Amino acid sequence: MGKIVIAGLRELGVHGVLPEEQTRPQPFEVDVELTVNLSKAGESDAIDDTVDYAAVSEAISRVVRSERYQLLERLATRIAEVCCTDDRVTGVAVTVRKLHPPVRAMVDHVAVRIER
Repeated sequence: MGKIVIAGLRELGVHGVLPEEQTRPQPFEVDVELTVNLSKAGESDAIDDTVDYAAVSEAISRVVRSERYQLLERLATRIAEVCCTDDRVTGVAVTVRKLHPPVRAMVDHVAVRIER
């Protein structure tokens, strides 16, 4: 087994509970770790023997950009669902960060991490 890691994928999306969050795009950052058997690709050096991280990255961007959710938990779950459409993915960890959360405290970001 091994991990394919996509870190720091940034995309604008419309997600949030507050009315102003439901009308304007805001920046999100996503990390995913895909658990995949990398043995075959390690020997063959063929893209067909692994999970294409470019295709996964595009699918994640599409979810953040075009779908709308109130909660980061749902957004993270949806990203996990998309990542697991390839049967070679046996596990996934997803972290979604809202880079400009509507909180009074000064924070770098808020995040949700799920594992499936």
